Amino acid sequence: MINKSENAYKTIGEVAEILELKSKNKGVFSTHTIRFWETQFKQVKPKLLNSNRRYYDQKTIDILKKIKFLLKDQGMTINGVRKILDNSNINDTLNLDEISNKSIRTKNFKNKVLKISKIVKNLKNYK
Repeated sequence: MINKSENAYKTIGEVAEILELKSKNKGVFSTHTIRFWETQFKQVKPKLLNSNRRYYDQKTIDILKKIKFLLKDQGMTINGVRKILDNSNINDTLNLDEISNKSIRTKNFKNKVLKISKIVKNLKNYK
């Protein structure tokens, strides 16, 4: 991928690469998933320029990252993700991992929950 400024518009192919949407059969980055999500989520609005080529700003890419996280990593349904995205406080309720700006990994979350539950058990036994 060409190094572009953070604020530059990205093509659909670049966004597929950012989201790591690879085709299982061919191993190339797949753009059809992004096009489908455009039909399902009103928040995904690319700019259409130069004979209908899609260009995405950073805000739209962040929304696509949240959609991917909820659908692929969390296993939510499209209707469930729609309800979350329609919530007016989306930026407050859905923060991505600040360090890598990727979706939070389920394994890391599970480990944190286990550590917290052990602490709670120890506190109960401390009485």
